Amino acid sequence: MKKLWFILLWLVGLVLLIYLIRYPIPSFFSPTNVTMPLANKVIVIDPGHGGPDGGADHDSVYEESIALDTSLLLRDYLQQAGALVYMTRESDIDLAAEGTRGLSKRKSEDIRNRVKFIQEKDPDLFISVHLNSIASSQWSGAQSFYYPDEEGQSEALAKSIQKRLREETKGTRVALGLNQIYLLKHAGATGTLVELGFLSNPDERRLLTQESYQKRLATSIAEGIVEFIMEEDEDNGAS
Repeated sequence: MKKLWFILLWLVGLVLLIYLIRYPIPSFFSPTNVTMPLANKVIVIDPGHGGPDGGADHDSVYEESIALDTSLLLRDYLQQAGALVYMTRESDIDLAAEGTRGLSKRKSEDIRNRVKFIQEKDPDLFISVHLNSIASSQWSGAQSFYYPDEEGQSEALAKSIQKRLREETKGTRVALGLNQIYLLKHAGATGTLVELGFLSNPDERRLLTQESYQKRLATSIAEGIVEFIMEEDEDNGAS
């Protein structure tokens, strides 16, 4: 009976959260833990690149800008759901020291400082937001990556987000485990790196520059996070 009641609350919370994200509630509404499924959760959002490192680019469209814009939307959605959200950057900067010279040195220092930032916040989970660009223009689609650790939490998070991204964008990509992504390997927390799409694909590049599409991506990521957290809480409550 207790488990059935927990599942009912889980479903109510999820439905209300989706409504909350897509249709912001009036400010006079008093939220509860049921309508705020991410209450007391700490989440770090890491918009990739920034400053002198623009990341992937195509036709003067840069990864750093779209990653930041979408991350800011994601931050707002997660905060509406009750999460305490930290961002590694909120403007066009990197995390290297001002006096560090040379792009390669700045990039190395930047990624180490991002890892340090995540470790210091000790989050329940983190999301690193990026975009792809390759020589061929045929590839498209958002994709989540994770470090395949023994606990499997990062894999579960990545798959939960990927499920929502596939549903929203009608994509076919699946979450993929990788050992060589420095941030995922060394952060020491449950996390995923989400590639929002390919700037090298002209149709997808056009979509990625539109705020309406960025909102769709941010909403999907937020919904995936909520489903992951609520399933995790259900498992812990049922144990």
